[in-house]
Amino acid sequence: TTGSKMARIAKKQKMSKEDAAKETSDTTVAKKGEEHVAADEDEEERGQHVTDNTGDGGDGEDGQKSSAFVSDGRYRNKQRCLVLCSRGVTARYRHLLEDMRTLMPHHKKESKLDPGSAGAGQAINDIMQLRSCSSVLFLECRKRQDCYMWLGLANGPSARFHISNIHTMDELRLTGNCMKGSRPILNFDQSFSNFGHLKLLKEIIIDIFGTPRGHPKSKPFVDRILSFYYADKKIWVRNYQIIEQQAENALEKHLAKKQSGQEEATSLVEIGPRFVMTPIRIFRGSFGGQTLYSNPNYVSPNQVRALERRDKNDAYVNRKESQKKRKERKEQIVLPEDPLDSVFR
Repeated sequence: TTGSKMARIAKKQKMSKEDAAKETSDTTVAKKGEEHVAADEDEEERGQHVTDNTGDGGDGEDGQKSSAFVSDGRYRNKQRCLVLCSRGVTARYRHLLEDMRTLMPHHKKESKLDPGSAGAGQAINDIMQLRSCSSVLFLECRKRQDCYMWLGLANGPSARFHISNIHTMDELRLTGNCMKGSRPILNFDQSFSNFGHLKLLKEIIIDIFGTPRGHPKSKPFVDRILSFYYADKKIWVRNYQIIEQQAENALEKHLAKKQSGQEEATSLVEIGPRFVMTPIRIFRGSFGGQTLYSNPNYVSPNQVRALERRDKNDAYVNRKESQKKRKERKEQIVLPEDPLDSVFR
């Protein structure tokens, strides 16, 4: 019939259109695949060209890469440092902790921790996991007079220090003043490159005190230097402000350029705080684990106080013995009886 013939013709036309669409899609996919393969080959050729020019003994300058990494300033290194203390700290140590929080814009504040009988290690690890922190700075106070600092990473290693000679920002009243939240330049002396345990401590300190680039609470300025010096088997910490003084007239500008080679004179002014860290032990894990380094020259404050009390006890004993000897000498000194003593009476 005519109706069935029209239906067959429409069906054939529809099938022909579908076949044509499939052929066009296959051709476009093949073209795209060829373009991707060509792009990959071009990238491989470029990579080989760069490696040939920058490899060892190549045509590159000093064997370095020609294309340097340029940061876009975004907040990508999203590391946080947990800063807290134990219960029972004195006012001086609490002010030191507040100064450390001021110097570290990427810190996470936590209330005082009561270690209890089980210790503070496991509790701090749990808090770090809950707060998504990658490092920790923990001040531990013993007997309300001894201060210990723990520096460590989430999965280790960790180090324990004894803190002495503490001077806070408010106590020193120094003239240095930097912008709050500015990123510091971490300065280490040559000893941190010569000793193995100091190399490890250097990496821990960089992870904790180094402010990530682009942090929301940080400022895009570098106007201070946080210095670490190793002397007398101890680490001395100082915080300085960078001051650039411009010459007021042409003569001062000429003299400054003649002396230092620069028109602006750069100087350092201490801000604070300042303290001394004595390394005690470095652990492989977080707040425990295998001992990587133990300081053989460390003497605990308890032993120092015991020696002082012993010296005082020796002084008391020596004083009592001298009093006893003086009394015996007085008893031994007796004048003989004078026979003419009663003649003129």
